[in-house]
Amino acid sequence: MPHSFGYRARTRDMFKRGFKEHGPIKLSTYLITYRVGDIVDIKANAAQQKGMPHKYYHGRTGIIYNVTPSAVGVIVNKVVGNRYIEKRVNIRVEHIRHSKCRKEFLDRVKRNHDEHVIAREKGERVTLKRIPAQPRPAHTVSTSGNAPQTMAPVRYETTI
Repeated sequence: MPHSFGYRARTRDMFKRGFKEHGPIKLSTYLITYRVGDIVDIKANAAQQKGMPHKYYHGRTGIIYNVTPSAVGVIVNKVVGNRYIEKRVNIRVEHIRHSKCRKEFLDRVKRNHDEHVIAREKGERVTLKRIPAQPRPAHTVSTSGNAPQTMAPVRYETTI
């Protein structure tokens, strides 16, 4: 039963560094460029306590609205009661990373554009919409050379 209700209460596993990820923060973390409008994932890094987000925002995704030399401002939607509130959180760059949630979409846009250009050169139309998996086509199973088999469960035996 918890008795402490501090700012970092019950975050022992949440803020724990990963396996073989302990020690100082890599310098490449500081060389990543963030721009306004980028989508980022918030993941607190326990090696840097400055600019660490509250435990609620750990694992959330937001959009950058402000960039400073060592931190960024992120807009995160928070459910409060029956509505969403737009929270603006200032977080240091050690605690964020670019989100990969749009990567598949951007790859598809690029692939569709390439297909469109090729089809336009040939003078034909091409459908670029995604099509859900269709039902398998109907077929008849023949019994010639394929005798029906009677299936029975194998009896359980212990090998002690």
